[in-house]
Amino acid sequence: MARDPSVSDGESSPSPDGEASDDGGKDGLLHRRSYMKLAGATTAAATLTGAAAAAGDEYETIEARGQTIRIGRGETFENKLIDLTTGEGFLLYVEGANATIRNVGFEGLYRGDSFMISIKAGVGDILVENVYLGDGATKEGSSFVHGPGGVFMHPENDADVTFRHCNVQGFPNNGFYCSNTPYGGSVRFERCFGKNNGVTTFRCGSADDEIVDCVAYNDDTDYGPGYGGYGETSGRPVWVWNGGTVTIRDSHFAAGPYPYALVAGANGSPGSVDFQSGGVRGEIQRASGSTVDVASAVSSDPDLSVPDGVPTTPEEAATGDSDGSSGPTAGSASETDSDGLPNLLLVDGSPADATRYEFTVDGDVERSTAEGASIDDEDRIDGSTVQGSVADWKDAFRFAGDLTELTVDGPGSVLVNSEAVDPDDYGSDLPHVLEVSGDGTATSYEITVDGTIELVADDEPAAEATTVSGSTVQSSITDGTQTFRFSGAVTDVTFSDGAATITVDGEPIDPSEYGDHEMLPHALVIDGTDADGPTTYAFEVDGAVVRSDYRDASIDDEDVVENGTVRGAVGNWLDAYWFDGDIDDFRLRGDAAVDLQYNARDQ
Repeated sequence: MARDPSVSDGESSPSPDGEASDDGGKDGLLHRRSYMKLAGATTAAATLTGAAAAAGDEYETIEARGQTIRIGRGETFENKLIDLTTGEGFLLYVEGANATIRNVGFEGLYRGDSFMISIKAGVGDILVENVYLGDGATKEGSSFVHGPGGVFMHPENDADVTFRHCNVQGFPNNGFYCSNTPYGGSVRFERCFGKNNGVTTFRCGSADDEIVDCVAYNDDTDYGPGYGGYGETSGRPVWVWNGGTVTIRDSHFAAGPYPYALVAGANGSPGSVDFQSGGVRGEIQRASGSTVDVASAVSSDPDLSVPDGVPTTPEEAATGDSDGSSGPTAGSASETDSDGLPNLLLVDGSPADATRYEFTVDGDVERSTAEGASIDDEDRIDGSTVQGSVADWKDAFRFAGDLTELTVDGPGSVLVNSEAVDPDDYGSDLPHVLEVSGDGTATSYEITVDGTIELVADDEPAAEATTVSGSTVQSSITDGTQTFRFSGAVTDVTFSDGAATITVDGEPIDPSEYGDHEMLPHALVIDGTDADGPTTYAFEVDGAVVRSDYRDASIDDEDVVENGTVRGAVGNWLDAYWFDGDIDDFRLRGDAAVDLQYNARDQ
């Protein structure tokens, strides 16, 4: 089905309670459990003081539990370590001018659904100083178009904000989203560092805005085709639009997979830049009506080291003990080698589609959070063999010995000790053997795996018609055995008539333990045909769920369906799913219509 892929760059704005909201959009919840989960999010009051703490002072650790900490006029929030390893959301919301955020480190991969710091204050000054946001975030489960971001400045903000000694890395959305205030406050960046942020790192536009002694670059954010053709999270180091001329001095930027190091203007709104000194590598894009003046003092060989005074760990930020040394940054391992497990295998996913992987080593193996990877208990470790899947996130494992087998299905890539590896160099592409043995009764069956399956061509009976399509085989058998090789795991076995014995790698399986997709009773349809623009959605069920062509819906392999969780998007078309059980969680971002029909097959 032909699709209209155009998606505007309009961003979601985080509300004070940490939940995303879009102007004109909807955030619907179809199940009470989800509603209660959101309604139960607490808004905690911070312990605020009016005086700065000295460098090296002790800090307080705050566990992220979905709370919002509000910072009012004249208040200071300082010497805090925010523990994001809980997997919950967290928001610092600045609602008063003459406020200060100082010496704050965010530890762990962020899994929430908002920006981390949000500013909406009246006339005055705000200082954000010595803040570490370098462990990054995952887009998994986010209702934002691009995922969560670092810092957001509301359009209604009238305060002049200075960011000094801030480290923001690995956010799929903007690092600093500060282009919304062309008529009110301003933003100034002093000795700040950003790396591998999606959309952009430094985003501004006011005539009073400045970027001074800062560094930003991307080196590993090519997540495949997406907005603009470069990947929705491939970012520009600098993006200036929606206001006056922004001044850049003594700053250094380099492009990555997205070819532009600096972009001026967007969506019909021009931008203007006076780039006085520093360095830049990569193209400079000027949208219609935009200007970028690059002085002769700007070199083509930027210095991409971390500026002096920028914290490189959460603890360094929380204590205020930043010495500017170029310590570990996001993109380097977040942990030391485990005893006896010197090697690191990283599976880097893509939002273009899910990637299933399986590998075997000849030593011990364990999960890891290195390189900002997630920990997913549903990834299976059986001895020295690992099976798992990724989408727009990373999985990592530390292991001993050598990698002996590797199978990858999907657009993701695998790195071992920071070097890309070719799965073809490691064992069989289809490591498992599935056999269907007839018992003398005519039998028709369908088998689905979550990887790839192929008929072993020389098998008899050759006269029997067997259809193989990607991850599904449909065939019939009376006597003899049909043999297939596959990757991943068996997910569905359906007999339309008769029965047969099925073995996987020589071990018999019970077909009743595998879902019967044809019999799932309930239907969920997301209809974007009359919507104004694209709609993204995510939902969870406590039973089985599969893609469907119900009501002539399209089947889109880019929609992610895993373990009862679905994430997808519609434009001017329909997506549909069969499922059983209850819907535990449903989130919608956009104007698509939603039709939920229980026992749809009986209607």
